[in-house]
Amino acid sequence: MNVNIPLKVLEHAFGIELPSYATDGSAGLDLRAAVSENTILKRFERKLIPAGVSIAIPPGYNGEIRSRSGLAYKNGIAVLNSPGTIDSDYRGELKVLLINFGNEDFLVERGMRIAQLVIQKYETISWNVVDSLDCTCRSDGGYGSTGVN
Repeated sequence: MNVNIPLKVLEHAFGIELPSYATDGSAGLDLRAAVSENTILKRFERKLIPAGVSIAIPPGYNGEIRSRSGLAYKNGIAVLNSPGTIDSDYRGELKVLLINFGNEDFLVERGMRIAQLVIQKYETISWNVVDSLDCTCRSDGGYGSTGVN
């Protein structure tokens, strides 16, 4: 199913490619850095990098900003609050909170692919307050209760 989402290109992003799928099977659209000039991301530094677009996600959908696997593996660059959630009522510029976990400074260049955006359907819930919950084989076993093997 193809969902049509309005997108506004902001003035500081003119000339930068729109968010796009790298392949026909990609789930995420590549977001590009709409920085006015190349920016250094020092080791263990975090910066909010503009993507240069605003979008209108329809109700019942949200956006998630996720790390790009190649940047994470090769350079230690990740989306700090991954996934970053974009609610359907947000209309501001998409920005990516990048962090450098790598051993070297990282150059964020104008127009480079810095993260990916996945649009997905979600359900809202309502609470049903009860006195007890059904039992399961795990029950209230917490962290590590299922082992590692």
